[in-house]
Amino acid sequence: MTQKELEDILDELLKLPDETEWVEFKEAKAGFDFKELGQYFSALSNEANLKGKNCAWLVFGVVDKTHAVVGSQYRPLRKDLDSLKYEVAKQTTGGVTFVEIFDVVHPNGRVVMFQIPPAIRGVPTAWQGHYYGRDGESLVPLNLGELEQIRQQSRSEDWSAGIVEGATIADLDLAAIKRARDEFKKKNTSLAAEVDGWDDATFLNKAKVCIRGKITRAAIILLGKPESEVMLSPAKAQITWILKDEKGIDKDYAHFHPPLLLNSEAVFGKIRNLTYRYLKKSALFPDEVSRYDPWVIREALHNCIAHQDYSLQGRINVVEQDDSLLFTNRGSFLPKSVEAVIQQDSPPDVYRNQFLVNAMVGLNMIDTIGSGIKRMFETQRKRLFPMPDFDLTEENRIKVKITGKVLDDNYAAVLLTQTELSLPTIISLDRVQKHYPISDDEAKALRTVKLIEGRKPNFVVSAKIAALTDTKAEYIKHRSLDKQHYKGLVVEYLKKFEVAEKSDIEEFMLDKLSESLTVKQKRDFVRNLLQEMRREGTIRPDKARRGAKWGLANPPSEAGA
Repeated sequence: MTQKELEDILDELLKLPDETEWVEFKEAKAGFDFKELGQYFSALSNEANLKGKNCAWLVFGVVDKTHAVVGSQYRPLRKDLDSLKYEVAKQTTGGVTFVEIFDVVHPNGRVVMFQIPPAIRGVPTAWQGHYYGRDGESLVPLNLGELEQIRQQSRSEDWSAGIVEGATIADLDLAAIKRARDEFKKKNTSLAAEVDGWDDATFLNKAKVCIRGKITRAAIILLGKPESEVMLSPAKAQITWILKDEKGIDKDYAHFHPPLLLNSEAVFGKIRNLTYRYLKKSALFPDEVSRYDPWVIREALHNCIAHQDYSLQGRINVVEQDDSLLFTNRGSFLPKSVEAVIQQDSPPDVYRNQFLVNAMVGLNMIDTIGSGIKRMFETQRKRLFPMPDFDLTEENRIKVKITGKVLDDNYAAVLLTQTELSLPTIISLDRVQKHYPISDDEAKALRTVKLIEGRKPNFVVSAKIAALTDTKAEYIKHRSLDKQHYKGLVVEYLKKFEVAEKSDIEEFMLDKLSESLTVKQKRDFVRNLLQEMRREGTIRPDKARRGAKWGLANPPSEAGA
């Protein structure tokens, strides 16, 4: 602001009544108490929210009762004023900072004006863990009714759909808009030709990024120019990538701002998806794979963008170490538990940022079918790697860890050989390999199928499974040669009995197949073998008899006729 604009604002504030909850005047001599400053910051921020004000003001150098300007020597050096932002942010909810601190030259002396943002909807502003408000001119604890009034705000409004006042299409990145068009056409192939004829405003409305030509917060997050992020203040739309060494010491970092449609790919490019070499040299273990599945990385990152609680004013972090990626974002986990998401396997009833989620769906960044988390687990399962770790223990923070290596050869062997196991069972077994506690019911279920050994709480994945891995590897390696042998057995069986039900043939074959296979796998093998022999013309369904029976396509009696 210019000096003239600041003088005009000060004149308007000086004309206000004494009891104005969102404005406070202080003479504020040089030694004004820092703790009291923080309490006023909390109180004025909360009162600005409750009174519907764009900001609150704390003014130093003015007598409270008379509004006479007397000047203040509080932190006379500019650098000391600027350091207040950091000092206060460390001890306030969500790291809230002042929007601006102004020095105003007045004829009666220096005036310091602190412009304080209102509490974000749904998140009261606390100082050192305590919430403050105003009772007339007095500084008091925020009462429970007002505290709940602020907290209820986020439950009735979608922050991401909010209109950014003063923003225009000029604040959006042209390259991001072009990429958005390309992704929208991939998602909506029937509209591809039509999309090319839309101007930018029409396209952004159709893609549900803007509302009737007005720029939303979702539009700034996904498509905004880097400098447009300030329009979301005090919220942040920032992703930070951090590389740590094996001791947890930072080696490198980078910050990424809007447009996140483009810069989420830039974050992906930073991740060193190195080659992982399996230590176990079995024919069924690939020698080399990438540490992370690219789809899993993008899904985890895009979930952070879609479900971040931007009102908490935090950033999204991606922390990379040699064998893991840790994704963190602010906000509670609305589905309550990962198990519920996997079992339900459908879209959540409520999204924190419904408008942003819809926009990301339209731009081909995420899918609303609700199976993203489950697919992350299934992908890790196929790679024989540990399951994703969802840490929901910290209030208003979600942590997801993706491990890029085998932790336990026995666990990998189970995934390899026990393909019929349910995902919840594998998740329980994964907790065992990570030495996490499991419930008595989980332990009983795993013991029943002989997947764990030892006593509570020191369970381990059974080593007996691993012993079968090499056997099965050898079996599958030679299975194409063995098929001819098994087909010959079926032919001999049908020559003897002429016709047989599938179940009879299965029972005949079960004890002749490798013991490394489960009963289900053996039955599947026999079923597939019979279908293959039918296609080859060796056997045929016997339609002359009731029921599902098989016979030779050319039985001996027919061949000799």
